[in-house]
Amino acid sequence: MGFFDKLKSGLKKTKDNFLGKVDTILAGFGKIDEDLFEELEYVLISSDFGVQTTEEILDKLRAKVKENKLTEASQIRIELQKIITELLDIGQKGLDLNKVPAVITVIGVNGVGKTTSIGKIANLYKNSGKKVLLAAGDTFRAAAIDQLAIWAERCKVDLIRQGEGSDPAAVLFDACRAAKARNIDVLICDTAGRLHNKKNLMDELAKMSRVVAKEMPDVKHETFLVLDATTGQNAVNQAKAFSEVANITGIILTKLDGSSKGGIIVSISHELNIPVRLVGVGEGIDDMQPFVPEDYVKALFE
Repeated sequence: MGFFDKLKSGLKKTKDNFLGKVDTILAGFGKIDEDLFEELEYVLISSDFGVQTTEEILDKLRAKVKENKLTEASQIRIELQKIITELLDIGQKGLDLNKVPAVITVIGVNGVGKTTSIGKIANLYKNSGKKVLLAAGDTFRAAAIDQLAIWAERCKVDLIRQGEGSDPAAVLFDACRAAKARNIDVLICDTAGRLHNKKNLMDELAKMSRVVAKEMPDVKHETFLVLDATTGQNAVNQAKAFSEVANITGIILTKLDGSSKGGIIVSISHELNIPVRLVGVGEGIDDMQPFVPEDYVKALFE
């Protein structure tokens, strides 16, 4: 199964929940009026598009109806698809696997699939012919280090690690030195999955960023936040909290196949102006791919 087919399959719950209701509403209305917009508002919010994004979608939809002199409810579907595509197009798309050397710092709370995402990203780069190195920067838990070691072995890439309780910046320093010595294309660093003390996390991430800036000043430095699609609006709240302490350049959305509220992608992208760069639609090592907005919308509406 190709990734687009996996994406379609992974979005089935969202499609059934969202598009099924939209089509039912449109079939039940012969004309376009405020009652129709109220029904659409309920469906969008219940599919986790978020209140702010939902209001903007409906405002744009009203404008399109007026501009194009639409009269039939059936015409709404096409305009809705176009509007959602536009909201997701905020510049940076997917993941350029050829843009190397690069350092990717991965952040996120425990339980969202952070370490697994690192392993899958490593696999993506490895399969594209790049030399990859992992850094076990989550020294807060020994289990995190061991889990990353398993992924490194599975992907057949090297891992830089120290003991539990070590300074994450020291691990990254060693990893940067190793990356330069071994001509590594991509260095991917794990971080501690905690947000209860924002000041400590901010200091830790800032220190790690300084290490990269000093040791590898000419590389592209990305900071990806991992979010669990099944947590709905809580994922948006996590993104807002992390964006206060880190310069997030992209979102990795995991477990999209387990959610019936895939509208969260639009909510996160639009409200925070942070692009979704990768999505996970399964448990397999190849079930994470760069996010293409057009494919997402096509899979949702097709």
